[in-house]
Amino acid sequence: MDAGFDARLHADDVAFGARDAALLRAIDATGSLNAAAERLGRSYSRAHGRLDDLEDAFGPLVERTRGGASGGGTALTDDAYALLARFERLRAGYAAIAETTVAVLSGTVVDRDGELGTVETDAGTVRALVSPDADAVDVAVRADAVTLHAPDDAPPADATSARNRFEGTVERVESGDAVARVRVDVGADTTLDALLTVDSVERLGLRVGHPVVASFKATATRATPTER
Repeated sequence: MDAGFDARLHADDVAFGARDAALLRAIDATGSLNAAAERLGRSYSRAHGRLDDLEDAFGPLVERTRGGASGGGTALTDDAYALLARFERLRAGYAAIAETTVAVLSGTVVDRDGELGTVETDAGTVRALVSPDADAVDVAVRADAVTLHAPDDAPPADATSARNRFEGTVERVESGDAVARVRVDVGADTTLDALLTVDSVERLGLRVGHPVVASFKATATRATPTER
């Protein structure tokens, strides 16, 4: 389950994200898949393959013309413009919610490794960016940094860069038009929020009481000094 500003739209197990939106916009601007790939610094073959995958999932996204006085080219379809508009609405929804959804875990720095530190909180151990002289800290975890997994599908901690992991249960699901905020109880009177698409919530059948694993990267988590 993806969260954060890495917003994605799903269809037939294909995820449409920011890189795909950039590809469509570049095609629209240049009138050519080859020129779009060059502008984005991507290989033509990979851009072509990705476009094929997207069209298999989301339907026709470009119209190609050959030869003629204008020399042919590639243009976006109405479906492509609609997909881009839907994606931008999704990103805007994520941004609006993320700005006001931050969990704060209070704790004590018990170890340091350069800019990263290990913080002991009531809910468990957290790896975060810490100030060099801080001991007592508040760790802020934005909802757009949290990813949710079903317990059986959660990757091992050493197989992902999201080393902060908390097992919990879904406490609340608040759905808007495109974005949902899922609140997870991770114990010790602590909750974490995560942002998902409404489609993902429905597809994964998230309901209050469902067990989940919440994870987030240390580099996306900042601990600030506090007085206690």
